[in-house]
Amino acid sequence: MQQYIDFFSSEPILSIAWVAIAAMLLQSLVKSKISGVKSIEAQDAIMMINKQNAIIVDVRPVDQYKKGHIVNAKNIPVSQIDEGNFSDIEKHKEAPIILVCASGDRSSGAAGKLRKAGFTQVSNLLSGMNGWAEAKLPTTKK
Repeated sequence: MQQYIDFFSSEPILSIAWVAIAAMLLQSLVKSKISGVKSIEAQDAIMMINKQNAIIVDVRPVDQYKKGHIVNAKNIPVSQIDEGNFSDIEKHKEAPIILVCASGDRSSGAAGKLRKAGFTQVSNLLSGMNGWAEAKLPTTKK
């Protein structure tokens, strides 16, 4: 314990950085638990699509969506979700929904908004389309 006290007193900048990183990590963990949004990997998404008929919602802008997306994904950009405009999936509030963006960051925020709007089974694809492509899973431009 004395070593920690010595470190904190001799290295104030590193100590502050360490505390800030720890606080951000803790906040992220608490936020994910409270939000009710499940974070999943690509393999989990495939299982949900095949066994539970999960709906894929791609929240990237239209131009990115057109360059390649998961087969049968619906494109509802984050800007529309922010406005509360998700009429394409409104009737699927009880169905499993997987949100996808490029890396998993934007879709995480959008997933929280869908949960607040009453969607009950919302998941976020952690690695987004980048991870999907790295895993060599099928995409389409149609």
